[in-house]
Amino acid sequence: MSETILRVANVSKRFGGLQALSDVGIEIKRGQVYGLIGPNGAGKTTFFNVLTGLYTPDSGSFELAGKPYTPSAVHEVAKAGIARTFQNIRLFAEMTALENVMVGRHVRTHSGLIGAMLRTPGFKREEAEIAQRAHELLNYVGIGKFADYKSRTLSYGDQRRLEIARALATDPQLIALDEPAAGMNATEKVLLRELIDQIRKDNRTILLIEHDVKLVMGLCDRVTVLDYGKQLSTGSPAEVQRDPKVIEAYLGTGGG
Repeated sequence: MSETILRVANVSKRFGGLQALSDVGIEIKRGQVYGLIGPNGAGKTTFFNVLTGLYTPDSGSFELAGKPYTPSAVHEVAKAGIARTFQNIRLFAEMTALENVMVGRHVRTHSGLIGAMLRTPGFKREEAEIAQRAHELLNYVGIGKFADYKSRTLSYGDQRRLEIARALATDPQLIALDEPAAGMNATEKVLLRELIDQIRKDNRTILLIEHDVKLVMGLCDRVTVLDYGKQLSTGSPAEVQRDPKVIEAYLGTGGG
């Protein structure tokens, strides 16, 4: 039986008078692509932000690879083994594609500030290894030829790929993708699906928030549907698509 990478139980979050999440829980196995869908305002992004340390939950328990995990500061979440992308692309615009990925890789460095200031042999060796790994990841996501281009000059789809490469650079247990297909044309979506499928084949685990229902249902192993902060349904894509509650709340309304 596959190892459970992430187990979340009874997560709740309130903003003033708004109950954004109510007792939400998911369990993701290694190598799965797990989808989180729901209408606008359903709580998807709030859940993502709780999971990755941007918001503090009011209640809930978290386990990452079998160990208790407390979402806190974003950089601590990355060290713990969760990497995320954002719905609104957050790259360093004036850095090259290579430099953006190297920034992600620095979560796993050991030389420290003194080594960097003194440019010790250990620091130089580690920087060379980081650059090599960054090149490998750019090739992996299909944009290796743009390594020396400033990230702001890349196409929208390639910027999305660069974000995924930067997330992979942290060697995460779980990659959390927030609306990666948003704004993509049909061709870019096909390429994105192929990339996510390749990441899964390489035994990495993905949590996917996405409005594109067709993409989610064709790609994910398990899906949870949220509605007004509550967990409406969880199951295989086929099971979720047949659930009358889901049809009424989301799929049947033409949402996507």
